Amino acid sequence: MSRIGRQPVPVPQNVEVEIQGTRVRVKGPKGELEYTFPAALEITFDPERRWITVKRLKEDKWHKAMHGTARAIINNMVVGVSKGFEKVLEVHGVGYSARVEGKKLVLNVGFSHPVVIEPPEGIEFAAERVSPELHRIAVRGYDKVLVGQVAANIRKVRPPEPYKGKGIRYQGEEILRKAGKAGR
Repeated sequence: MSRIGRQPVPVPQNVEVEIQGTRVRVKGPKGELEYTFPAALEITFDPERRWITVKRLKEDKWHKAMHGTARAIINNMVVGVSKGFEKVLEVHGVGYSARVEGKKLVLNVGFSHPVVIEPPEGIEFAAERVSPELHRIAVRGYDKVLVGQVAANIRKVRPPEPYKGKGIRYQGEEILRKAGKAGR
């Protein structure tokens, strides 16, 4: 059996779970998520122990892979609706800035115009100025996939360049720096 797949998913008291066949709906204080899994899995919820278990019905390679994947997706759903997820990005560069206006994120990253990013439903932005050359952006939400995709879209506006390191990067991301032209 899959080491990940056989572990039960603990469900906090403030989260409601509804399972109909392979369709799982999870509702908590942060929001509500729903996902339909392949029919090759058996998903059950034990209300006394407050955990969800996933079992596979066949032993071939695809079912083994889906076993652990389904358990991880369900765990991310439960954690997301109870605690939420956050991805932090850093804007490096002199004159580069990030700020939140209403719900929108406004980036000034060297273009002739500011870049305005509208958050999808379930996502919120926070921005702070750390130093004149560094701003931090926090992307928060209850859907882990959506939080990661929105953070990737923000980073794609101005990816970090390898000579000076200016641009938008994930917090903790290291950029391999190149040497500039050698003078004579």
